[in-house]
Amino acid sequence: FECFISMRYWTPMAAEVAKKVKAFNPDQIVLAPLYPQFSSTTTASSFRSWDQAALNAGLDKPTARICCYPEESGFVSALTKSVRAGIEKAAATGTPRVLFSAHGLPEKFVEAGDPYQNQVERTVAAVVAELGDEKLDYRICYQSRVGKLVWLGPYTDAEIILAGSDRVPLVVVPVAFVSEHSETLV
Repeated sequence: FECFISMRYWTPMAAEVAKKVKAFNPDQIVLAPLYPQFSSTTTASSFRSWDQAALNAGLDKPTARICCYPEESGFVSALTKSVRAGIEKAAATGTPRVLFSAHGLPEKFVEAGDPYQNQVERTVAAVVAELGDEKLDYRICYQSRVGKLVWLGPYTDAEIILAGSDRVPLVVVPVAFVSEHSETLV
């Protein structure tokens, strides 16, 4: 067993990794995106990028794909654990509001059938259920919109401003990635 990491928008890129995988000569390849919720703009585009890189590298091995896992118990439990810790820390200054912040997506993709928003909502529902706090003040919001299209909302920056005017402490949870990176940290 060997693990190779390929990034979609940063190094190591798929082309570089496909060459390394070919040199390793595995029996099978398993693609496991770090996006828990499926979108044509993330998971599907990453799969397409890998397919092209593998083709260019002459890599022809059986390939399994993990599509999405918005309610997978291990993912939900890990997320719940970190949310609970954030709530406990923020509670020192008041009753916190939890913002489940997901990467934005133009609304036209959802209207065309992209399951992303629904899967984000399912992830949040699973975490909230596992937290077991019926009075939890939480919201789902979206970040990283660009251009003139209408994007999913409400927007994270507006929710942060609202929490400030409501004078409540915040716990911001990047719900659409399994690891921190520049986008979730900003």
